[in-house]
Amino acid sequence: MSETQIWHNPRCSKSRQTLELLTESGVRPEIVLYKDAAPSEADIREVLTALGMAPIELIRQNDAGFKALGLEGADADTLIKAMAEHPAIIERPVVRHGGKAALGRPPEDVLKLFK
Repeated sequence: MSETQIWHNPRCSKSRQTLELLTESGVRPEIVLYKDAAPSEADIREVLTALGMAPIELIRQNDAGFKALGLEGADADTLIKAMAEHPAIIERPVVRHGGKAALGRPPEDVLKLFK
């Protein structure tokens, strides 16, 4: 992983806005198209720890894919495995920098990683 990484979905406006904000701030992140190259369970666990979030908080709970998988009420390990197998349910964008992470919702939240 480069110093800064973004789990990016170019079809998502928040993801595009976050990437633009980073670029305008002089940050050139490694762009990971996470839906094409799904993060491993280990990567997801690292991000969750860095975010200080429970697995359910990193999932797009209103996403049809999440609902179709029947994951409501699932335990943490099941949710992490589901995110690795079905990356479209991961909330985006996630920015990683210097062992920390932030969710770009709103996009400005990622700037705290660089202070």
